[in-house]
Amino acid sequence: MRKPLAAAFLALAIAGAGAAPATAADAAPTGVGKAADAGPATSAVSGVVASVEQTLAGLNPSVKAVNFAGTVALSNCSGSVVRMPDSASDDPALVMTNGHCLESGFPGPGEVLVDKASSRTFSLLNASGSRVATLRAAKLAYGTMTDTDVALYQLTTTYAQIKSAYNINPLTLSDSHPVAGTAISIPSGYWKRIYSCSIDGFVPTLKEGDWSWKDSVRYTSACTTIGGTSGSPVVDQATNQVVAVNNTGNESGERCTVNNPCEVDANGTVTVRKGINYAQQTYRIPACFGIDNKLDLYASGCALPKP
Repeated sequence: MRKPLAAAFLALAIAGAGAAPATAADAAPTGVGKAADAGPATSAVSGVVASVEQTLAGLNPSVKAVNFAGTVALSNCSGSVVRMPDSASDDPALVMTNGHCLESGFPGPGEVLVDKASSRTFSLLNASGSRVATLRAAKLAYGTMTDTDVALYQLTTTYAQIKSAYNINPLTLSDSHPVAGTAISIPSGYWKRIYSCSIDGFVPTLKEGDWSWKDSVRYTSACTTIGGTSGSPVVDQATNQVVAVNNTGNESGERCTVNNPCEVDANGTVTVRKGINYAQQTYRIPACFGIDNKLDLYASGCALPKP
């Protein structure tokens, strides 16, 4: 959760080839970010990054090449079309992003939004990162920044309809806790850029400004995610399943401030890791969605925060 993209662009314009913008875009509904399709220069850089990662995947057979199929671009963030392990093809499809990417702005600490009207649109990408369709939300099924940082939109189309029209499958959410050392890729639909690194470990409490998140994923330093990558799926390269949703990073080394999350261990000891980025685990989500992808926060095993 970091500075608005507009501010990041201004900073880059002033600094030239200086530091990259922050990990997460502000969630204001207008005036933030730019069109889903990045400009020629950005697209060229993204293509080089993706090509390098695909080459590395070829050198290491245990690494699967993660691409952009099923990812989406929002007005200010990234996201992906996701399914639960037991979702049916005729279920209404879901798009996952961050809670701080909501068009209504940041949910307050302790605030949980359920079944809210929304007609938000998402640019669906194919494997190469080309936009192939505009998907539309029927509603915001769930959104919060309490304990986690996630939003799930229910679409007006089913998985089968998306597959039939565009030959694109959703990404599957893993229902298992990820493991430290796992090789991961983070495809950003907003930037059409893929970051690859490993899970460095897990943070009991990640605190940023007024918000706190539990059992967060910490990346190794190679994942230098930037503004607009918020909401990108974190994909296990060995299984191609989603294990987390990208959300923030410590920008300037400050302690527990907005744009500068700090780690708090079980004993209350605070650690600041400048330049390190984080995600929120998603394995708790599948237990909260049942038949027809209906949200049930009181289902057995559902541990998501409740209103």
